[in-house]
Amino acid sequence: MDLSMLNPQQRLAASTLEGPVLILAGAGSGKTRALTYRAANLMDQGVAPWQILCLTFTNKAAREMKQRITALVGEKADDAWISTFHSTCARILRRDIEKLGYGRSFAIYDDEDQNSVVKEILKQQDIDDKFLPPREVRSKISDAKNRLLTADEWFAGSDRDHRCQLIHDVFTAYEKRLKELNALDFDDLLIRTLELFAQHPPVLQSYRERFQYVMVDEYQDTNYAQYMLVKLLTSESRNLCVVGDDDQSIYGWRGADIRNILDFEKDFPETTVIKLEQNYRSSANILDAANQVIAHNERRKDKRLWTDSDQGEPISVYCADTERGEAGWVVSRIKLFHGQGIPYSQMAVLYRVNAQSRVLEEMLMSTAAPKIPYRVFGGTRFYERREIRDIVAYLRVLENPADDMALMRIINVPKRAIGDSTVQELVRHARRQEIPLFSTLAVPPETLSSRPRKCVAEFAGLMAKLLVLKDTMGLTDFVEELLKLTGLQAQYENISAEDAESRLENIREFVGAVHEFEEANPEAKLADYLENVSLVTDVDSLSEDGGYVTLMTMHSAKGLEFDTVFITGMEEGLFPSSRTATDEQRLEEERRLCYVGITRAKRKLCLTRAYQRTIYNTPNHNAASRFLEEIPKRLVKDEAAARDRAFRDLTPARAPQPTAGKTPLRPGDPLSIPGVQKGFAASPARAMAAQAKPQFKVGDRVIHRKFGEGIVTAITGAGLAGRIRIEFIALGEKEFALSLAPIAKLEDDA
Repeated sequence: MDLSMLNPQQRLAASTLEGPVLILAGAGSGKTRALTYRAANLMDQGVAPWQILCLTFTNKAAREMKQRITALVGEKADDAWISTFHSTCARILRRDIEKLGYGRSFAIYDDEDQNSVVKEILKQQDIDDKFLPPREVRSKISDAKNRLLTADEWFAGSDRDHRCQLIHDVFTAYEKRLKELNALDFDDLLIRTLELFAQHPPVLQSYRERFQYVMVDEYQDTNYAQYMLVKLLTSESRNLCVVGDDDQSIYGWRGADIRNILDFEKDFPETTVIKLEQNYRSSANILDAANQVIAHNERRKDKRLWTDSDQGEPISVYCADTERGEAGWVVSRIKLFHGQGIPYSQMAVLYRVNAQSRVLEEMLMSTAAPKIPYRVFGGTRFYERREIRDIVAYLRVLENPADDMALMRIINVPKRAIGDSTVQELVRHARRQEIPLFSTLAVPPETLSSRPRKCVAEFAGLMAKLLVLKDTMGLTDFVEELLKLTGLQAQYENISAEDAESRLENIREFVGAVHEFEEANPEAKLADYLENVSLVTDVDSLSEDGGYVTLMTMHSAKGLEFDTVFITGMEEGLFPSSRTATDEQRLEEERRLCYVGITRAKRKLCLTRAYQRTIYNTPNHNAASRFLEEIPKRLVKDEAAARDRAFRDLTPARAPQPTAGKTPLRPGDPLSIPGVQKGFAASPARAMAAQAKPQFKVGDRVIHRKFGEGIVTAITGAGLAGRIRIEFIALGEKEFALSLAPIAKLEDDA
């Protein structure tokens, strides 16, 4: 294996193959390269590919890692397990979950599915979902599972009040209901794997013997369950290599435990520690700013990013009057930078909370032509759209007939005269008989009248036909046939609704996705495709060559990079969040989030804030973020200074005030103010018009107090009759009286 292309520290990481290894990899330091070379080097040294397990957090990262290893060693990389934690656990469970009382065709429930189950239980237990919101219940359940706690164990460590008792009862019923549905949620994929290993030691031993070398990417993001999984698998071989950056640990709110990486050497005293500190992404100024900010954290490993590249541009800082002024400035800079040759796909606008995107979107939509293409991540994902969820629900029922939640979704989609009362009667019958809802379709209860019974029987016949076709047709052909037989596609072809064509396009895109999956996995079954769909994340669909500006939260941006990055809302109370005021650990995580945001930028970094911001319908006056203050002034260019300089001369002059040694004016004394006729009050606008020399020309960049930046497109008339026309970034073209408009010329380097 030729390791000469690596720098000395990367080479050390790729060639240290035995025993526990901790690779502290700073942002943009080439950690993926070091990791893939290490895996390839193991194979080159004679380790069988199937003895290697590489764990990541996103499908995108897993695909990239596998492609890179394959490029180095060829097709034998296919035998290594290179996937996410959840995909790996799902693969293990598909083989042995029957030992836990589940069927191998178990469904994987996403947030919406889980929400439906929780709502059903709240209704059964007569609990008001306004008093106990399903989202809160799900969050408590997930937190408990991440810490490997049962409902009883969670309750024992809670406040043990009435609310906690209700959550405990829902938690208990939720676990029971998922098992009845033969379904797992995302946390269960880890929990049930650990349960399988604990209850069936021979299964654990078989995987210990198989995976002699385990590597974990982004180790700082692991929760307790993931930590235990890795520790169990490597307790005998001790060949565990983890790669991570404690300075990028930003998911504590969803269970990630920074102690896993900070205390790694306590778990493995014989650890070899390797630091990757040379950055290949960002300019020196950007790295300097990131280092200066993160240095204020106390709980961190000692390291400092550096680069061989040039200093780069100073960091632009802009303070606007309001969030609209902030958004307008961001939009104007996007247009300016695009005009300088930076592709839209290489620009990103980051923010702390999703609510900040609204004003940015409104400004992008209202901007004058040419429009700026953009995409917001964190909105409705492709697989969450109604028409796609309907198709997937059909497929889930056909793969797992015990999936009552999916069946209830599609039993009357498209409409087939099976109303809510009929469905509820079927559900009651299934509960009385203690059988899955699907089993009631073939022999509906006698309590149904003839018309509903006929409709249910027809639906049962359709599903029976699809079950036969599923086992006799290729995956893509089967999905196309399902769309025809069910009428899922026809229901949108036969209506003139505004969104019908969009839904048809999404259905065609879904078929294309199935075809693409089948081509890449010729032996794959329906269960494999459904598992792939259930584990897709929003960022997995991010296209690097997309022709649009990306808008996303800083949490979503982790692992990505852009030529130009805007971080908006740099204000106390927003970033860092007001919730960190009395919690030092949370404040340190917020600072790590700022570090992540800064290090997404390659060449240009713009940090913005507003004096006044209305968010969640509440006006706020916030001071500058402490993170902004932690960046040395030597690295910063104050972009608001040009605006302030431009308006300085527009402030109307006040009448001279009495000064020491001079007699104040008395009533009747003549006024003596340059440019003002005797007997009239001073008029700043007329005085300016009378004294001003021509100062604008077509093509000038100007700024208006209210409308922001624009370009002069026309000037007509002169003096008090002069008119000026300006094309504003956000609001298009407007015309003003030249003598009255509060506009000023901007310097070329503004």
